[in-house]
Amino acid sequence: MPKMKTKSGAAKRFKFRPGGSIKRPQAFKRHILTKKTTKNKRQLRGIVGVHATNADSIRAMMPYA
Repeated sequence: MPKMKTKSGAAKRFKFRPGGSIKRPQAFKRHILTKKTTKNKRQLRGIVGVHATNADSIRAMMPYA
């Protein structure tokens, strides 16, 4: 059997933590920032975890992670 391929879009967006949880960057911080408040932009910084309902589909896209 040939190897399974990792979805390259998922590999660019998600990383696995040592414990097995998945981290992702925050959304809504790329453009149209002038109408967003400073507080909102500050709270969108950093990394958050993927919700448990989406974790299985991300694991399927990244079989060797």
